Amino acid sequence: MSSSRPQRYEIRVRGHLAPRWAPWFDGMALVAQDDGTTVIDGPVADQSALHGLLRTISDLGVPLVSVTATDADAPTHPSRRTP
Repeated sequence: MSSSRPQRYEIRVRGHLAPRWAPWFDGMALVAQDDGTTVIDGPVADQSALHGLLRTISDLGVPLVSVTATDADAPTHPSRRTP
C-alpha cells in the first residue's frame, strides 16, 4: 500500500539530542522535552525512510522510547525546540 503524501511521525528517544544531529534525521525537528527525552518530529516519505531513521537511532546508540504516527497535516511539534 502506497500513499502519495508522507506520513508524519513523532519518534521519542531517551536523552536530549543537540541540534547538530538534525541533518542525520532528514531535517526533522528535534524537540527537547522536560522528561529528559527528545521528540524527533516530521514527515517521513515511506516505510523504507522510517526504517532508515530507526536504523540511524540504533547506530547512534540512542535508546528508542516510542514511534507514533500523527496527523500528516499537523504542524511540526511547537513546544521547546532544542536550542
